[in-house]
Amino acid sequence: MAAESSAAGSMRKAPSMEWRWVSAGEEEEEPAPPAPAGAVGRGGSFESEDEDDNDGDDDEEREEARQKLIRTGPSVDWFDVEGNEVSVAQPLEEFEEFDFGRTVFLALQTLAVVFGDIGISPLYTFDVMFNKYPILGEEDVLGALSLVLYTLILMPLVKYVLVVLWANDDGEGGIFAMYSLICRNAKVSLIPSQVQAQAEKRMSSFRLKLPTAELERSIKVKEKLESSLLMKKLLLGLVLFGTAMFISNGVITPAMSVLSAVSGLKVGIPNASQDVVVMISIALLVILYSLQRYATSKIGFVVGPCLLIWFCCLGGIGIYNLSRYGTSAFKAFNPLYIIYYFGKNPFQAWLSLGGCLLCATGSEAIFTNLCYFPVRFVQSMFVLLVLPCLVLAYLGQAAFLIATQRSSEHIFFSSIPSGAFWPVFLLANLAALIASRTMTIAIFQCLKQSISLGCFPRLKIVHTSRKFVAKIYIPVVNWLLLASSLGFIVLFRSTHDVGNAYAIAELGVMIMATLYVTIIMLLIWETHIIKVIAFVTTFLFLELIFFSSALSSVGDGGWALLVFASVLLMIMFIWNYGSKLKYDSEVRQKLSKDLMRKLGPNLGTMRAPGLGLVYSEIVKGVPATFGHFLTALPAIHSIIVFVCIRNVPVPVVPQSERFLFQRVCSRSYHMFRCIARYGYKDKKQEHHNTFERLLIEGLEKFIQREAVELSLQSEDDVESDDEPTTPTRVITAANGSLYSLDVPLMVDFAPSNEAIPESPSCSTPQDHSTLDYTQNLELELALIKQAKQSGAVYLIDNPIVKARKDSWFFKKLTINYFFAFLRNNCRRAVVSMSIPHSNLLQVRLTSYV
Repeated sequence: MAAESSAAGSMRKAPSMEWRWVSAGEEEEEPAPPAPAGAVGRGGSFESEDEDDNDGDDDEEREEARQKLIRTGPSVDWFDVEGNEVSVAQPLEEFEEFDFGRTVFLALQTLAVVFGDIGISPLYTFDVMFNKYPILGEEDVLGALSLVLYTLILMPLVKYVLVVLWANDDGEGGIFAMYSLICRNAKVSLIPSQVQAQAEKRMSSFRLKLPTAELERSIKVKEKLESSLLMKKLLLGLVLFGTAMFISNGVITPAMSVLSAVSGLKVGIPNASQDVVVMISIALLVILYSLQRYATSKIGFVVGPCLLIWFCCLGGIGIYNLSRYGTSAFKAFNPLYIIYYFGKNPFQAWLSLGGCLLCATGSEAIFTNLCYFPVRFVQSMFVLLVLPCLVLAYLGQAAFLIATQRSSEHIFFSSIPSGAFWPVFLLANLAALIASRTMTIAIFQCLKQSISLGCFPRLKIVHTSRKFVAKIYIPVVNWLLLASSLGFIVLFRSTHDVGNAYAIAELGVMIMATLYVTIIMLLIWETHIIKVIAFVTTFLFLELIFFSSALSSVGDGGWALLVFASVLLMIMFIWNYGSKLKYDSEVRQKLSKDLMRKLGPNLGTMRAPGLGLVYSEIVKGVPATFGHFLTALPAIHSIIVFVCIRNVPVPVVPQSERFLFQRVCSRSYHMFRCIARYGYKDKKQEHHNTFERLLIEGLEKFIQREAVELSLQSEDDVESDDEPTTPTRVITAANGSLYSLDVPLMVDFAPSNEAIPESPSCSTPQDHSTLDYTQNLELELALIKQAKQSGAVYLIDNPIVKARKDSWFFKKLTINYFFAFLRNNCRRAVVSMSIPHSNLLQVRLTSYV
């Protein structure tokens, strides 16, 4: 029983159906697949019985034009999907029941990874606000505090923690995760076809939906997005812009956090100069980024308790100030003080909105770093610990300002009790470093998603943990972030100017998140239209007002961030544009099956003994590079295997599950497609003899399993004479695992047409068929053995992409120079697998796009 359940668990469910509205005539022309049990109506269409009873002759015309909701099967290459799945992979949502120790551990890790950035905001929020709006009385302080409190409630709590966190893509957060989620539910992607394992895995979960107004609206939105090229380009442009702003935000965060924390030195030592503050900030950032490689694993166990102490310190200082200076700050919960704040000095109040938003910095990092923890856990930590401590901190600072009416500089450090100043100062600097680390980790996650979707040049990604796939480190990005952060500190030297740029970056990301969550509400969640309108109007209106205020400070420091974001946006656009043209060119130049049949089993050349491993990034079809090999080489190998490298989100892939095979053309061609799967901790620099041995062993097992399957199928053909048989629904992979026949391993198979001498003992058709398959198996295994003895040759293409001569000037400049520069200086997908240099044949093929 255990074996049966295990096998059943590894089998793929039937692919899910897609829904669309069609007219009655269209449905007849394009019949839908049979509906599963429980569906209502023929072909999966839904019709109301009440309408049939109540409608009379007057409704016949409407009946003809009425649209029906039918299911259509998605076109999915399930062999490609299986290439992303191994038996050791566990779905993200299957969490174990946490005991107390594990819960405490996760709580500390959540503070360290998710809430570090937002926890440092009390250091500088009021400083930047009152730099634009001078304090003239108690009402000014209460109005600013009321703005901060309701911004905290609306932005981080209501928008991100309660809504946006649910827009994750199988646990992955961030702007690219939302784009990926939309692309999985609507065909709007303009990114080169790189298979997303988790995306197609979700297609196998069928869910019956009843026709509702929300479902109809969702289908119309989907059709609009899929039919409009402008909308597709707009979605891609928005995600690239949001990513550029988010990375810019990650550059500003260390500069702002560390500089504001070290600036507290002026309160403890009044004679300290700004040059000393800048030098100490630079030294701290250099230390932080030098240890960043270890910050996602070893040091991560230490920063959690430190940040817990920091949040408790924020709350404690707030309670102290409230008890000492009075509780009049609680009046700020009355939103009328916001009206008074703007009524007294509208222009300066509008200018201070950019500083007010700094209390919500780190909201996007909460979403981007979601991949580490469950949504419910992050929500509970924010509501029970983070938000109360932040509110107490701002209330305490406001009470201090109301009582003392002091200068608006270094408000947080001035409100600290004198006896606790230096311990809090040291803790604040440590918390600032943790906030910088939090934002850096979020950038690593964002770039990992963009690289996997083909929107950023490939970089070296180091996984620092065997237990958590999300703990990564990107060396090149780490040092670029350090250099950029130091540049901002040296350039501006003041928290006020850096804060202006900080608000622009944060708001750019927030606006993009609002737009994408709105699309997800309509397309995927099928939210009621009233809720959608309320969400988008409320938050988009507020964010645009905040953004207009932040843009007013472009001349004070925001210009540098916009330049930095523009460079990033240009890099991502060029890479995506060039990659798409390159991929489309490769797809157009693929060799068709008709051409392969015309060439015949010898492929129009000589078949010499040996194993040819053709590496290609194309998963489906025969790459054009292979045709170039056929014309350039005097002979081709007797066994051809098209190898595609696939990285799966598990630490280690067992050797028995390393390779998946599929036959290309008929048996006589001896051509196969292979997906080689590696976990993120697998050693990819295998010795070529080991790699060849494992691949050949897997290929032999696949051929043997295939022969057994076909022989069983032929027996069923003999036993059943009345009805044509269909292929069995279960096949066995090379490693012995069972899969559904949705994986088209046998689609292109055709029995060999070679004449095989009949044996005297073959007295029945069944025995004759079994002997055919047995002899073909022996011949093919002997051919593979001979190829193994002759040796393997690695055939790799090094394509060059150039713009056609009749292309417009900017296309030539983009493809021939900028894209070529990026491609020559990034990691190639095949070369990064450390293919052995022995027996290596590399061909350069120029493609004109």
